Amino acid sequence: MSSKHFTSFYESMERCPIIAAINNDSLLEACKTAPCEIVYILYGNICTIADIVDEVVAAGKTAIVHLDLINGLASREISVDFIKKYTKASGIISTKPQLIKRGNELELITIQRFFMLDRLTYNNIKKHVRETSPDIVEMMPAGLTKMITYALEEINGKPLVVSGLVLDKSDVMGALSAGAIAISTTNEEIWATLD
Repeated sequence: MSSKHFTSFYESMERCPIIAAINNDSLLEACKTAPCEIVYILYGNICTIADIVDEVVAAGKTAIVHLDLINGLASREISVDFIKKYTKASGIISTKPQLIKRGNELELITIQRFFMLDRLTYNNIKKHVRETSPDIVEMMPAGLTKMITYALEEINGKPLVVSGLVLDKSDVMGALSAGAIAISTTNEEIWATLD
């Protein structure tokens, strides 16, 4: 990915640290008027994803597609090629290392998501980040502020976004205070806290 493209994305996160995550058509409509600059697309299928991305981009937002959640796309590099060729998405999210690597090759913004389930997951973050070199690391759930601090030590200066179980503004403030650069949430009430 070009450094100019990523710099613009990073600046958007700094200006607006709440990322709208959408998983249905109702949230798609709501995100268009929300103050968020970046939208994570967490739903769709191979027949609808280009149209969903088009709507997000037409609203002046940066569209990032979560490949693992798009019906009809396999966990193979060709899925990343499909997003690059047939949509206007600026980047991808995935838990799959091979998809992050392919996204890097195609100069997409890459976000590698980790679910903090146990110590083994935590211990593997550094290895995976070193191997895949994502632009951004995302950790779930967001409410683990102590884990945010620990994760930042392991990811070699990569920006950290957190998501999952963001219940109120105090969760947002806690995550940002712990060092996360942004928070991704489907909670429309949190999106509105930017107004």
